[in-house]
Amino acid sequence: MPHRDGGPDFIEALARGLDVIRSFDAGSAHPTLSQVAAATGLARPTARRILLTLAELGYVRLDGNAYGLTPRVLDLGMAYIGAQDLWDLARPHLAALVARTGESSSISRLDGSDIVYTARIAVPKIIALRVEIGTRFPAGVTSQGRVLLAHLPPERLTEVLATPSRSGVRPWAAPSAGELREMLCQVYAQGWALADNELAPGIRSIAVPLRDGEGRVLAAMNVTVNAGETSIGTLTDVYLPFLQEAAAAIGADWALWQKRPQSVTDTTPVSLASPL
Repeated sequence: MPHRDGGPDFIEALARGLDVIRSFDAGSAHPTLSQVAAATGLARPTARRILLTLAELGYVRLDGNAYGLTPRVLDLGMAYIGAQDLWDLARPHLAALVARTGESSSISRLDGSDIVYTARIAVPKIIALRVEIGTRFPAGVTSQGRVLLAHLPPERLTEVLATPSRSGVRPWAAPSAGELREMLCQVYAQGWALADNELAPGIRSIAVPLRDGEGRVLAAMNVTVNAGETSIGTLTDVYLPFLQEAAAAIGADWALWQKRPQSVTDTTPVSLASPL
């Protein structure tokens, strides 16, 4: 893999280690050394040393001649989630929303052109795709993604839409670039987004933004239903008010959290200036 021009403080070895971790996906969950080297563009000896290092640290295990990630890699993502404190604030409201609707609800943030699930309470329903914390989907075909995209500055939106998805998911019915931009204008104006049988057949969802005390969009929150069981009318007329109420309550709690007295021992401040 060629050296990336990251400046004098860029640590190429660390970047290569992250490349190796990212090379594991649903299509290659247990690759061989040769497959890891090919996927990352690294020489086999380099890939081997990185895999052995990750194994020593407990992030990778060797099974025969194949490698696999261990649950410890979740610590990397959970460190991000925990640092936000948003989940602790959102959890009771998310649970109450699920109790009122009888449907699954999730919170996601934007990462490149994908959404990444950071919180979720699910109910037993038959859906076409498995969803859990850390799952990523192309933002443009999801209700949460459309909410987040709609609130990006124009120049940032153009950059994000030009970024290839890293989800590995092929949408069932994706809108054209022009159609998506029209949708985003409508989403911004109305304050919520709908996705209907686009990510996968049978999946219908509605989402709203989660804002901090200054009105900035932190994340998106949705209600997901089986399209064969729940109509769009039920989503917009019945569930949307419940969803908006829960989002407002989370935002109010977040605003109070932001105003809490700071102390020298407080080591978990949240930077809301970083891109969603």
